Amino acid sequence: MYLETLFSPQSIAVIGASTTEGSVGHTLTANLLKNGYAGKVYPVNPKTDQLFDMPCYPNIAAIPGAVDVAIIIIPAASVPGVLREAGSKGVSGAIIIAAGFKETGEAGKQLEDEIAAIAKEFGIALLGPNCLGFLRPPLGLNASFAKRMPPNG
Repeated sequence: MYLETLFSPQSIAVIGASTTEGSVGHTLTANLLKNGYAGKVYPVNPKTDQLFDMPCYPNIAAIPGAVDVAIIIIPAASVPGVLREAGSKGVSGAIIIAAGFKETGEAGKQLEDEIAAIAKEFGIALLGPNCLGFLRPPLGLNASFAKRMPPNG
């Protein structure tokens, strides 16, 4: 049950969704929208109010509905605060695409330990940091920056 919502979400917030074509935030948001995923997608970026003809929210707290999963694509130093905001909203899963954690040395390891503690505090199933995301072809769910959706199986 703990991972079920992470891998079968009804709603996803993309924190770091971007209007810049070719960026990870743009590609990942497009992937969620173009492969048949039936859940709600909420782009989050304080620098724009619309993306892919959808409202874009300044932060996760501004999203009017419930959010099951937060995909976080922002600089590493900002991740703890955003993860805490997601936990306060009741998000039960997070995918941290962002890099800059223990692979960068001791300071990055401390940052990674901090996000692990926040995830534990709020009961958030965590995938990442510094990951591709995941793909779930039967749901049309490409929660990654991989260019193509593989076939089922």
